[in-house]
Amino acid sequence: MPERLNARTKNRPDDSRRRAYAVAFTLVLWMFIISGRLVYLQVFQHEWLGERARRQQTTTGGTTAPRGMILDRNGLELARSLDVDSFFAEPHFVDDPRESARQFAPAVGADAGVIEAKLSEAKSKGRKFVWLAREVEHEGAERVKALKLKGIHSIREPKRYYPNGRLAAHVLGHVGLDDEGLGGVERSFEKSLGGEGGLVTLTRDAKRTAFDSIEVAARAGASVVLTIDRNIQHMVEQSLAAAVVRERAKSGTAVVLDPHTGEILALANAPTFDPNGAAGIPAAARVNQALQYVYEPGSTFKIVAYSAALEEGLARSDDPVDCQMGAITLFGRTVRDTHPYGTLTVAEALAKSSNVAAIKLGRKVGDERMYEYIRRFGFGERTGVELAGETRGLLRKVSSWEKTSIMSIAIGQEIGTTPVQVASAFGAIANEGLRIAPHLVKEVRDERGLIVQRTEPQTRQVVRSETAREIRRMLEGVTITGTAKAARPIGYSAAGKTGTAQKVDPQTRTYSKSKYVASFVGFAPVENPSVVIIVVLDEPGGSYYGGTVAAPVFREIAQHVLPYLDVAPDTELDPEVLAAEEKIAQGGGTTDTRSESGRAGKVSGGSTFESEVAPATLPEVVRGGGERGEVVYAPAAERSLLMPDVRGRSVRDAAHICAQLGLELQALGEGRAVRQSPAAGARVESGQRVRVEFGRSD
Repeated sequence: MPERLNARTKNRPDDSRRRAYAVAFTLVLWMFIISGRLVYLQVFQHEWLGERARRQQTTTGGTTAPRGMILDRNGLELARSLDVDSFFAEPHFVDDPRESARQFAPAVGADAGVIEAKLSEAKSKGRKFVWLAREVEHEGAERVKALKLKGIHSIREPKRYYPNGRLAAHVLGHVGLDDEGLGGVERSFEKSLGGEGGLVTLTRDAKRTAFDSIEVAARAGASVVLTIDRNIQHMVEQSLAAAVVRERAKSGTAVVLDPHTGEILALANAPTFDPNGAAGIPAAARVNQALQYVYEPGSTFKIVAYSAALEEGLARSDDPVDCQMGAITLFGRTVRDTHPYGTLTVAEALAKSSNVAAIKLGRKVGDERMYEYIRRFGFGERTGVELAGETRGLLRKVSSWEKTSIMSIAIGQEIGTTPVQVASAFGAIANEGLRIAPHLVKEVRDERGLIVQRTEPQTRQVVRSETAREIRRMLEGVTITGTAKAARPIGYSAAGKTGTAQKVDPQTRTYSKSKYVASFVGFAPVENPSVVIIVVLDEPGGSYYGGTVAAPVFREIAQHVLPYLDVAPDTELDPEVLAAEEKIAQGGGTTDTRSESGRAGKVSGGSTFESEVAPATLPEVVRGGGERGEVVYAPAAERSLLMPDVRGRSVRDAAHICAQLGLELQALGEGRAVRQSPAAGARVESGQRVRVEFGRSD
């Protein structure tokens, strides 16, 4: 019996072995599952897990690239960026928003109620960050830092600064709080000026404490070099502003163009604005009228009909033309001249600005060919100036013309142009019939100063050089015996054309009896023109003829720009004028002379203009005597440059002073100026680099 029991027991499976097998199987299965999971995570989920870990352990933030400078053609600064303090708050660390706002607001010139509202709202909503004040000037920033307010911190940000204030505001444009270009060159060249921002990566431990950092440096923006000459720009703005005041005009525009290169040496609008505070300026005031103001050019447009007729061999300058005693009637429409003329030569008709003669020449040319020449001169298309918002003007296709359209277009009606388009058209006549597209940007330089982009303007032969020279001689007659005797600068020959155009009344949609656009566009000297200058005055309050209100401004600009450009006089001076010049050169001050139009004006010493004088001696507009206003320039003896004392000044103030003097500032440090070289009172030259060291007081 026991033997049988032992046999049965011997043949029964061992329970402990089964359990061991089960455990082993479970372990193996678990290991396979874990291994599979590890393989899945390490192989298939590796990228996702790694990125998640990096996000938990690191924080990446962007850094702002230093914005590039804008320079004039001589390398003088027109726009630069300075680092200033901006203040933000961590609301959960601010114990009393009202008390913090009460102390913070006066230091930065803000409203305490607004600051308190920002802090209270952010605190109640659990926000971790709120801006309180952006781009605070040095003095205000120091006052805030001295308060040591809990939960309020500062960060350095670049602020765009325009050291010359209003100078070339419509060309430069401005930037917003985020340092992004919002107008002018700042906007059009945002990609070049803005550079490329950098990155800072912080590695943190389990307690979120940073223990390592990696920085990818920002790439500074490129510098944009303009064709603008700061000295010429300043003088043009002064003359234009004086004319707008004197003539009680709604606005004014003036452009100075080099016809041989297409470079715009000055582009001014009045009224203007200060780009340092452009945020508070209405958008309408920031419109660049030189490129966006569309107006009927009037008689300045007659050069198209005259040029086309001469180019096509349909007329010569000495051919007679019957002006029909100042009236012509076609298809039931009558157009009159300002004065009745009989038979004149073609050249005389242009000098007298006869509408009848222009219409007859336009009809000879014909609609199709007239349209072709209009397009050749650049009308009806953008000039290509490197600023956003330029308009094409208004030019209808020939198929839309009426029977009487050629009558209107030949005398500058039924067509809309911009001042730059008209200046460019006259540039073609001044440049032997070759039109070179006008432009404002000379080149772009990277952060190392290497040229990465250079403007190559388009060129187009509009008329033969022989035709251009003949038109030039005819246009000279306008300033000698014609409608623009007041345009001739002292010592130089000049040629050009006046324009007096009626504006369209928006209510009646007919030509206004009281609102006009007065203009003059011309060039000097006649045989080898160095500059083309256009002056446009919108709605002058008194006299509205281009020859009486715009031509004198051309003269004033030309007789200062030409000597500045070292252009030698090509005509003999009147003895009376020579005596006045000698008196001024000997320190006799300004002498009141009478221009050919009978208007009183001032003659400056040496017929030169220099804007490298201190702000106190810059030209001032005298707003007196009713309609009359005069621009008075300092005598030559008062134009010596002495280094000012900038010690104790902020970086911004020192930059402004140096910019006004035409000096290049090398600023070291921040805070207030403590040392300078050259010393105060030393003689300096325009364009010279001066070194100023800045420091903060303890």
